[in-house]
Amino acid sequence: MDEWTGGRAVVELLKAEGVRQIFGIVGSTFLDVLDTLYDDSSVEYINVRHEQAAAFMADGLARVTDRPGVCLVTSGPGATNLLTGVAAAYVAHSPVVVLVGGIALDHYQKDAFQEYDLVGMFRPVTKQALQINKAERIPELLRGALRTAMSGRQGPVFVEIPRDVLNGTLPPTAALAPGRYRVTHAQPPHADAIREAVQHLRQAERPLLLVGGGTSRAGANELVVQLSDRYGMPMITAYGRNDAVPNAHPLYLGPLGRAGAPEAAAACRRADLILAVGSRLAQFTTQFDDRYIRSGTAIVQIDLEARDIGRYYPVAVGIHADARETCQALLAALAQGGGPARNESWLREAETLRAQRQARLAAEEGLTAKPMKPQRVYAELRRVLPPETIVTLDAGAAPAYGYDRLRFARPRTFLTPLDLGGLGFAFPVALGAKLGRPEAPVVAIHGDGGYLMNAQELETAVRHGIGVVTIVMNNNCWGSEKAYQKHFYGGRYIGCDIGNPRYDQFARLFGAAGYYVEHPDQVGDAVKKALSESSPAVIEIPIDPDEFPTPVAAVRRPD
Repeated sequence: MDEWTGGRAVVELLKAEGVRQIFGIVGSTFLDVLDTLYDDSSVEYINVRHEQAAAFMADGLARVTDRPGVCLVTSGPGATNLLTGVAAAYVAHSPVVVLVGGIALDHYQKDAFQEYDLVGMFRPVTKQALQINKAERIPELLRGALRTAMSGRQGPVFVEIPRDVLNGTLPPTAALAPGRYRVTHAQPPHADAIREAVQHLRQAERPLLLVGGGTSRAGANELVVQLSDRYGMPMITAYGRNDAVPNAHPLYLGPLGRAGAPEAAAACRRADLILAVGSRLAQFTTQFDDRYIRSGTAIVQIDLEARDIGRYYPVAVGIHADARETCQALLAALAQGGGPARNESWLREAETLRAQRQARLAAEEGLTAKPMKPQRVYAELRRVLPPETIVTLDAGAAPAYGYDRLRFARPRTFLTPLDLGGLGFAFPVALGAKLGRPEAPVVAIHGDGGYLMNAQELETAVRHGIGVVTIVMNNNCWGSEKAYQKHFYGGRYIGCDIGNPRYDQFARLFGAAGYYVEHPDQVGDAVKKALSESSPAVIEIPIDPDEFPTPVAAVRRPD
């Protein structure tokens, strides 16, 4: 072939980055891309039912694979429907590539059909937003967008390609491996920063590891555990990053933050040094005050983004580098001159806190209320979920109990909305995760309100054979908001109560499996049966409508 269409160029460039799925809804502005896929079965177009879900699915795939997740939609509402899902990828530092087929170039600035300033609209929720206005520039600019998405602290990018540019032609472009046009080697730490950090670690009496998402992104999980084992440093995880270390480790005390473990918070208050690995110490982890991190606590903060080092808390040492490279350097330096002396008193405190957490969670296994308490649901899930299970957790009251109650053994197995806090997240993200890691069991956990926001994607799951299990805890209300009205407004409930279909029956209408569980001893059997089948499944569990987590504003700082 003497020439490529712009659509063919897009497909070839994405394939070079290992892209095998593209998510979206078919649209007339990008048919040149789809026409290329007709003859190229190596990339599948996953045709969804709402563009928001396409962005969420791309996010889920990117988070579990560390490959670009790609969504491709048409102009106007096709693009605007993506915004919430792209915002989720932005706060998660997830490399989602947003491709939009734009209106024809000669229709711009005429208030034409579906004409919007999409570049301006997406700029606040992406690392880069641009338009490609010539077919010949597609290789250069799309590679640039991929470079931005995958380099440094990763994140989404937005690329608008007008329909006549996709329809245009250009000379065939040589396939380039990613290492030919972007950085693929991790950023090492500065030697002086390592020396300073080691000095602080050696002086610490109660050192604590606070492990964030940058640890998993860098593949530093085992190195963090080595630091903990060798030098007697207890471990806690940042909010929503429970999978960053094996939860069965004897020095793991739980997740810090909004709905985290009080035992992790107690350890954080007692620490005289915090080694924060790959965490920006964000709001839901720290609340930006001294309820967890006491004034005067020394902080050694490792982050790939310099902007966030010392941004919320002053640091003793800031290390602007990759977490894996830094942990390797710390281990080597500590081995040469001796690390912090193991403080047996501090380790006994950690052991006590871990035992307290285990006892607290074990006690919830005896909750017998009907409808079930969400705490009891999680106790049953801990019994049956295989260690390799990927869990996606929605926003909302019932899912919030999971932050402190689920167990994780492997990295990249816990996906949450993080700082976006968006409902409707978990199910479509789970679909993307399952496509990215088809060998892993994938379970989405929802409340009833959040699930119905993207429940239409059950048809997508059935049509594409994506075997995700969804657990819907149904209390017939918007639980988080009802909790606030309960605690702060005397139970004067407005706008919080809703109605629902039977979700097991809803699932069967779509051709999926459906289960309805009312007793605790049925939870495990339903989950195991659903996971054993290859088809999508929904398990509805009615839960106590009066059981809510304590709103964060009602949590008072300890004296």
